Amino acid sequence: MKFGYREICLEHDTGPRHPETADRIRAIRRGLAKRHGVEYHDGAPADRDAVEAVHDPAYISEIESFCADGGGTWDADTVAVEETWDAALASAGLARWAVEEAIDGSDGRQTPFAIGRPPGHHAEFDEAMGFCFFNNAAIAAHWAVDHAEGVDSAVIFDWDVHHGNGTQDIFYDRDDVFYVSIHEQGLFPGTGEVLETGGPNARKTILNAPLPGGSGDEEYTAVVDELLDPAIERFAPDLFVVSAGFDAHRHDPISRMRVSTEGYGHMTDRVRTIADRDDAALAFVLEGGYGLDALAESVGMVHEVFDGRDPIEPDGDVLSKAERVIEDVRAAHEL
Repeated sequence: MKFGYREICLEHDTGPRHPETADRIRAIRRGLAKRHGVEYHDGAPADRDAVEAVHDPAYISEIESFCADGGGTWDADTVAVEETWDAALASAGLARWAVEEAIDGSDGRQTPFAIGRPPGHHAEFDEAMGFCFFNNAAIAAHWAVDHAEGVDSAVIFDWDVHHGNGTQDIFYDRDDVFYVSIHEQGLFPGTGEVLETGGPNARKTILNAPLPGGSGDEEYTAVVDELLDPAIERFAPDLFVVSAGFDAHRHDPISRMRVSTEGYGHMTDRVRTIADRDDAALAFVLEGGYGLDALAESVGMVHEVFDGRDPIEPDGDVLSKAERVIEDVRAAHEL
């Protein structure tokens, strides 16, 4: 795979006890150093216009001033230093780089994956939260739909363990971007209910699957096969962006989910198959993942799938509570 990376992303210093640290990116790069066919590209930072396309200009100026004054605690979870401003622009720029690469034909072993930080999917139109300042995947998808030749619609599939409230907020009433989220029910930020399906001008363009704690490979596969697949086939996007958080891993310290490294490989394989079927350009953008070994192994697994690995398909039973969620989503979206 092609990985988007910029050194400035390491300078966003969240402190010694914060789960979202530069060690995440360092761990990913150490893991990828052991694998074949890895390329790095630095892209370019996002410009002001690209960020303002999905965020309130006054909010952007507030973030800029906050960082210029040395940063500090924005909220209980979200902190910044002076370098956070440049890191956030770099992270958004890497997401756009990944999308541009995919649209320009990078696929197969050249499929792009942006590994910037800070992450983005909790950043709303006018608010930072959940470690996020700018919504990287939203910035990239919006740019593609509005400006890239041949891209009239996009899907963002968010497999982070937390619901991407920011991405949903930004696209809730747009019918050209379809947002799909699998997340742990009841976990931060408490959004992402089944009946949150889109605004008046975008009915059924938001699909939320809030799975119960303890869900793993079987449950995630069922959501992909029974909900994501038919919904995406109906929507027929030109671009497929994966908001790739790995904090649903069974060894992640901040969730109760049970997805294995192999399970992420199988989801990657299914996503690739769906994107190929719909002739959609495919790009990955890093979100969460806080167990360093699990994160590095999972990103490495995504790379290995594109490098020829055939992941094992889950064959266990789906939890009954998860089956009920899937049925509720199917009914809400008439799938």
